[in-house]
Amino acid sequence: MSDKLEATHVVRFDEVGSTLDVAHQLAAAGADAGTLIVADAQTAGRGRLGRAWRSERGAGIWLTLIERPREPSGLEVLSLRVGLVLAPALDAFATGPVHLKWPNDLYVGERKLGGVLIEARWREQSLEWLAIGVGINLRPPAAEPNAVGLRDGVSREDVLAKIVAPIRAAAAHGGPLARDELAAFAARDMAVGRRCVEPMVGIVRGISPSGALRVEVALSGDNRPTLTEVRAGSLVLDGGEGGDR
Repeated sequence: MSDKLEATHVVRFDEVGSTLDVAHQLAAAGADAGTLIVADAQTAGRGRLGRAWRSERGAGIWLTLIERPREPSGLEVLSLRVGLVLAPALDAFATGPVHLKWPNDLYVGERKLGGVLIEARWREQSLEWLAIGVGINLRPPAAEPNAVGLRDGVSREDVLAKIVAPIRAAAAHGGPLARDELAAFAARDMAVGRRCVEPMVGIVRGISPSGALRVEVALSGDNRPTLTEVRAGSLVLDGGEGGDR
């Protein structure tokens, strides 16, 4: 199965606290780059900023990949880069085109399909490993009215066969986002041109090569808008569309 998934090793669980936590344990014990951890359910899945991620049994694809990049130059844009490769891969399984929301979310229409969470471990100044966590809804959690799943009948194994290799390629790609990547993000950006209330009030104007969110804001007492780059926080759009889980 690992050959089919283009992973060096696959570790499967019926239920686990978090595939991210297992990945760190295995990486610390010397697991190879390309080790894939997959669970049918997570009891302590998490998203950005410590948020809980609902990982009901059989309801989604809950995975973490261990990677050991030679150098960390692409780390600050990796969640965006992973989203950029996931979106086209998931188009064939989704109920509509898959769009992206800064900094790490996958959407279909106005509903969240999945997300990416990157955790790094360092030894002094050297990057030892990355744990690349991905959660994708096969069916939306009952308690999440703003969530969406993939098409009926889509299997986890079919999706895994399409996404593992692109995620690995994204992790091996260093440096800032290139012009073609920025164009690809712009084509799938579900927030561009819309008003946001977090991480600041303004109009979303895309992202920078370094992965920052660009927001057009009006300065107090000045009618001229200015473009501000934001590197941290969650994007909340005006009208009730919330941040990531």
